[in-house]
Amino acid sequence: MSIEDNKKLVRRFYQEIDAGNLDAMDELVAEDYVDHNPPPSFPLPPGREGLKQAFRMFWDATPGTHDIEDQIAEGDKVVTRLTARGTHRGDLPGIPATGNALTMTATVIHRIENGRLAEKWSDKDVLGFLQQVGVIPPLNEVSD
Repeated sequence: MSIEDNKKLVRRFYQEIDAGNLDAMDELVAEDYVDHNPPPSFPLPPGREGLKQAFRMFWDATPGTHDIEDQIAEGDKVVTRLTARGTHRGDLPGIPATGNALTMTATVIHRIENGRLAEKWSDKDVLGFLQQVGVIPPLNEVSD
C-alpha cells in the first residue's frame, strides 16, 4: 500500500466509527491489533475484539464524530491529529451519563500491516475528558 492508501485507511476507520459501523473493523483492523494506550479502568480482551468492545461502549455512551485536523504519513505509519465531539448520553464504567457535550483532542499513530491497522499509540486529552464528564472538577481560573 502507498502512503496515500494508508492515510485513506485511517480516514475510513474514523468514518466507519462515526457511522456506528463497527462491523467494518473486521475489514480494517488486524485480528491481533495492539492498542498501546487502551481505555483505562476496565479490562478488554486483546486484539481487534477488544477494540470493537471499546468503541461499542464509547459509541453507545458518547455518540459523536471525529474531525481530522492533520494527517502525516511515512512508511507504514500514519499520524493523525483529531478532535472528537460527542454527547455523554449513556453510562461509562463508573461514570453515569451527564448529558454534557464533549470535546477531546488527540494525536494518534497507526501502524499499517497488510492493508489493515495493526498497532495504535495515542495521546488524548484525558484530563479534559474527565472534567467534562464530571469525574474531576474543572480547574479554577487563576485571577490577578
